[in-house]
Amino acid sequence: MSEYIKEFKKTITDEELSELPLSFFAGKIHLIEKVEQLTDALNYLKNQKILGFDTETRPTFKKGQNHQVALLQLSTADEAFLIRTNLIGLSPGLIKILATPAILKIGAAIRDDIKILQKISPFKPGGFVELQEMVKLYGIENFSLKKLAAIVHGVRISKSQRLTNWEASVLTEQQQIYAATDAWIAYMIYIGLTEN
Repeated sequence: MSEYIKEFKKTITDEELSELPLSFFAGKIHLIEKVEQLTDALNYLKNQKILGFDTETRPTFKKGQNHQVALLQLSTADEAFLIRTNLIGLSPGLIKILATPAILKIGAAIRDDIKILQKISPFKPGGFVELQEMVKLYGIENFSLKKLAAIVHGVRISKSQRLTNWEASVLTEQQQIYAATDAWIAYMIYIGLTEN
């Protein structure tokens, strides 16, 4: 990180947010639903230094009901990998990426994401960067991914697909774009904070 800290707005109101242009991931989305599809994805991901990170879980509408994580998203600036963990679990190669300190995994509110992934397969997380902690260094007081995207990049991201069924047999194009956008915007926020 450079010697000086960039300046950003501390907060943004919902009204200001609603005025911003809508942004979404427009790169290549790789939907991984079979173990055989993982090989190429892992070869690409293990050579990255920084990845945006997120997960999606089927929403719960009954008290005490919980679902396993359904989707793991890892993204660079132009490639997003949506790994359907409800169908293929966490392979040793994926676990290695999640445990490698040399590959930074950037996300917001990642503690719960890591915990639900560890329920599938135990691993020691390495290289995770919590944006909600990081932005405090810049005096930013809003911590949601949506508000951080607005403060750091001046864009609005949609959260309309958040409560959809992530265990559906087919993920819609809207779900895929939403899921890719969440991981990608985390990556972009990190780059926006750290680049000169």
